[in-house]
Amino acid sequence: MPMLEVNNIHTYYGNIHALKGVSLKVEQGEIVSLIGGNGAGKTTTLRTISGALKPREGNIIFEGEDLGKRKPHQIVHKGIAMVPEGRRIFARMTVMENLEMGAYIRKDKKKIAEDLEWVFELLPRLKERRKQVGGTLSGGEQQMLATARALMTRPRLLLMDEPSMGLAPVLVEAIFDTIVRINKEGTTLLLVEQNALMALSVANRGYVLETGDIVMHDTGEALKKNEKVQKAYLGVE
Repeated sequence: MPMLEVNNIHTYYGNIHALKGVSLKVEQGEIVSLIGGNGAGKTTTLRTISGALKPREGNIIFEGEDLGKRKPHQIVHKGIAMVPEGRRIFARMTVMENLEMGAYIRKDKKKIAEDLEWVFELLPRLKERRKQVGGTLSGGEQQMLATARALMTRPRLLLMDEPSMGLAPVLVEAIFDTIVRINKEGTTLLLVEQNALMALSVANRGYVLETGDIVMHDTGEALKKNEKVQKAYLGVE
């Protein structure tokens, strides 16, 4: 059984039909990348999985349970966390306070302390800046903080929305190195990313989304070699 099954979901913004029957699967331990142009529905897909939007049709099954009636905070409790587009850290709080907010649903103080040390080992820059106010961090550091805050919920599935947006190339590589390491240490990832080459390079499998429809699905490596994907998303003439 897949960890996550998205079955024929139709999501609307008012009268705008944003997702038109999207179906995808994520197996435990995978990195799955969702690529597509602006307005294709990538963020809408993640927001629907996380419960921020409710589909009018279709269902979402996580570890065998239908999430249809679950509210966003209940979905976090179930083991799904999201790193939103644009970071959205608590800008007036310190790094440590942001991380503590990530763990607010948990009561296991010993495990929280262990996870805090794990996050600081994974992202040592945050340990150096733990007393610094989040809004004064660089863009790359804010992305690290948003990721770490989500990890403090101890998710089994991490949804990441455009983690490289607005970052310099050297920081993009660092973020993707972190994504691979998070996965190797046991977290499954569903990744939405405008940088299709990087997204497919780290992915076990990928889906191509166009105007609310999945139009292609294959391994990450196969999609990188696909002529249509190369021309549309990888800048190959």
